[in-house]
Amino acid sequence: MRNPIHICAASDCDCGMSRRDFMRMAALTGAGAASGMLFAGDAMAQGFKGDDQPVKIGYLPITDAAPLLVAHGRKLFEAQGLKTETPRLFRSWAQITEAFVAGQVNVIHMLSPATLWVRYGSKFPAKVVAWNHINGSALTVQNEINTVAELGGKTVAIPFWYSIHNILLQKILTANKLTVVTRGRGDALKPNEVNLIVMAPAEMVSALASKAIAGFIVAEPFNAAAEMAGVGKILRFSGDVWKNHACCVTFLAERDLNDKPEWSQRVTNAIVNAQLWSRSNQIETAKLLSNSDAHRYTPHPLQTLTKVLAVTDYSAYEKRRIIAHPAWNQRRIDFQPFPFASYTEELVRAIGQTKVEGDTKFLAALDPKFVARDLIDDRFVRKAITLAGGPAAFGLPLDLMRTETIAV
Repeated sequence: MRNPIHICAASDCDCGMSRRDFMRMAALTGAGAASGMLFAGDAMAQGFKGDDQPVKIGYLPITDAAPLLVAHGRKLFEAQGLKTETPRLFRSWAQITEAFVAGQVNVIHMLSPATLWVRYGSKFPAKVVAWNHINGSALTVQNEINTVAELGGKTVAIPFWYSIHNILLQKILTANKLTVVTRGRGDALKPNEVNLIVMAPAEMVSALASKAIAGFIVAEPFNAAAEMAGVGKILRFSGDVWKNHACCVTFLAERDLNDKPEWSQRVTNAIVNAQLWSRSNQIETAKLLSNSDAHRYTPHPLQTLTKVLAVTDYSAYEKRRIIAHPAWNQRRIDFQPFPFASYTEELVRAIGQTKVEGDTKFLAALDPKFVARDLIDDRFVRKAITLAGGPAAFGLPLDLMRTETIAV
């Protein structure tokens, strides 16, 4: 495949996907609903010409949003000659998607598999222009659980069906001869079955502490929060399964890419510059995202964010033998913006082999190579990377090509 701790209350940062939210997003599936909201978005965009359109960020309070928030906090959009509005925090993927489709926000981060649903399930014309980060997630379990096999007969939480978390968790479970099921709470499970439920990340740490779930797989800093609270431990890092995988990506409406290419380029430049700065300024990035910063972008304390962004503590995890691939030499989370076509192709194949709820008929019609060309618009990020110092500045191959490595 070669191709060019603060444990938040739900009211604080309910950034998951409840069944109600799932139904709200499902209601978008179909050209009629999305088209109606698209007209609303076009109406909101009227009156702005080219670079006059303000950058309106929508985000969830997780480390996945770091490039957007760093670009705003360090005024990197203004450095590109753009106007900005205060970033808007959303409580769920359903809310941020609705606002994006309606044009209330125009620059968002989105789970990479969820972009498939938005573009091909709901038929809303939007494209991935860059990756937001790589890795940055983990499978966290109760302290008394020491192996994946011990999850048999138990319940594990995921943040959303269309997430890299769901895909990787199911790969891990399958490799350990466990069967994924979706049962009601309280329903009996066989010893080889693992029940998956969707839960807001803000609720996961407390659910783990109360033994309501045996584990969860989610973006940071909730894994770090569970560790620091002493209520759970990491059993596997997502990046130790799929090397340098994308989690969240930068998503822009196709109307802006086509009608405002210079604006789109400047937005992408700012986000790429934010990633470059974050790679070398991990503690400063943690401070900017923390609840002690004047921006108050997230409700998370500096200590928790520092553990995710700045502490290189893989040696401790290696001693516990939960790092299967130490030679990969990965950070807990890292930032590189290029959206490899090989990843998108493999993502399409992987989601087609993953159990998800809802109407999934559209997935069967997706061709991996077509999606890699159609979903991704890498014109702007290629130029932005060049302006930021070239691929080497991000530890990327000079030809911007790679082979996907997945090893459970």
